[in-house]
Amino acid sequence: MWLFSREGASGFSAYSTAEQAYSTAEQVTQGIDGTGLTAIVTGASSGIGTETARVLALRGVHVVMGVRNLGAGRDVKEAIVKEIPSAKVDVMELDLSSMASVRKFTSEFNDMDLPLNILINNAGVMACPFMLSHDGIELQFATNHLGHFLLTDILLETMKNTALKSNIEGRIVNVSSEGHKLAYREGIRFDKINDEYGYNSIFAYGQSKLANILHANELAKCLKEEGVEITANSLHPGAIVTNLLRHHSFLNGIATMLGKYVLKSIPQGAATTCYVALRPQVKGVSGKYFRDSNAATPNSQATDSELAKKLWDFSVSLIH
Repeated sequence: MWLFSREGASGFSAYSTAEQAYSTAEQVTQGIDGTGLTAIVTGASSGIGTETARVLALRGVHVVMGVRNLGAGRDVKEAIVKEIPSAKVDVMELDLSSMASVRKFTSEFNDMDLPLNILINNAGVMACPFMLSHDGIELQFATNHLGHFLLTDILLETMKNTALKSNIEGRIVNVSSEGHKLAYREGIRFDKINDEYGYNSIFAYGQSKLANILHANELAKCLKEEGVEITANSLHPGAIVTNLLRHHSFLNGIATMLGKYVLKSIPQGAATTCYVALRPQVKGVSGKYFRDSNAATPNSQATDSELAKKLWDFSVSLIH
């Protein structure tokens, strides 16, 4: 049972009671017509990615699901179309831990000659044992940040053309988490991301989530300087029971047991993503961090412009 109740400036609840739960993705997009818009949602085959894809499709958006598991993605598409016969949903293979896969996905997407109004960088892994990606980079940093950095970099030209031709603002949404506060005090340890010695999976996760925010902030700055009608924001979806904790059985057990009392449901967890992606109130808002469908304040590292530029340059060096 929820113990607190408060609505934020957006008018949607930040905390709630048994009588009024956290706002859901459907509630925050009620009345919005997304017909004519196209969105890519990464990690759309499970958890809040699935709910985000479903609600965007419900609002008329043409959704392209970028998924690592095509079979699971097709099952999600089938379920969405069964519920919403008019839904426009495509499923495409995308493994964010592989730069080759990201490049293949973007090439195939551009070959479809679709516009791109919304890019939701949602997919992620959490607190996994030390592993290297296909490109020899620590897996959490590679999947949660670098894959999305490359994806965004390649698709940006398509988004710019879409915004120019349609006169509709493009939106880039990075799904981060409060985990960004777990990063090392000195910020992203560029020289240590591939160092197995002393590896801490929780801190490594925190660094990748901090990177999501810094990426959105620096991207917002670049887009503003360029005068492009595209915004870039980051968000914390909330504490949710999903399969992200599968590598920590003890924590996963506690979360599953106590989840109904203290954690959000998946429809509630997808609310902030859908809010930032579709709500007219967010028009023109860029370089901000959201939580519970309201603007929020991340920690000081996440607002460090020098660190954001350092991360940007480091990321560029890895993808080229």
